[in-house]
Amino acid sequence: MSGVTYRPLAREDVREAARLHRLAFPGFFLSQLGEGFLREFYAAFLGPGSVTVVARDDSGALLGVVVGHVAPDGFFRRLLVRRWYAFAFQSLRLVVRQPRVVPRLFRALTYRGQVPDQPRGALLSSICTSEEARGTGVGRELIDRWTRELAASGGTDAFLTTDATDNDAVNAFYVRAGWRPAGSFTTPEGRSMNTYTWQDDPA
Repeated sequence: MSGVTYRPLAREDVREAARLHRLAFPGFFLSQLGEGFLREFYAAFLGPGSVTVVARDDSGALLGVVVGHVAPDGFFRRLLVRRWYAFAFQSLRLVVRQPRVVPRLFRALTYRGQVPDQPRGALLSSICTSEEARGTGVGRELIDRWTRELAASGGTDAFLTTDATDNDAVNAFYVRAGWRPAGSFTTPEGRSMNTYTWQDDPA
């Protein structure tokens, strides 16, 4: 796709990134928590140790975003300590409407990037593209730039998780991008997930 600019996530991208995430993943739990919650999520990746890339077309429209962190355990722990009240406030509307989501919300707020038999390295937390950008190569360029940025910062390993069921295209996308299957697990909600890892190859 021609006329695309790639750069790190900036403060002015956060609101649009949250909206893009909600549109890209309408049925996912974080999207149900609302754009306010997602704005807090993406704003957290403006700090040290984050690895981020956004794509915009020549008109300035946001085409995609990918975010992650080199040390996910410490990152999510610090985030909860510093911003727990903001996340709790932004999720209050859903809790009032659906009190049964409280246990799942607690798990989301205490998330550390952890998975069973967790691989080492950075965590790619989220990648999404706009409807217009799908099938244009923007998603592949985003993830390739993310791994290059990680390697440039000294990172040699990374991992991510994605749905295992009814998600063949996304799983195939990660394999084509050079990520290797590293196991599967089931969340407490019964969601089947796949784990993928990436390693820097200096050659």
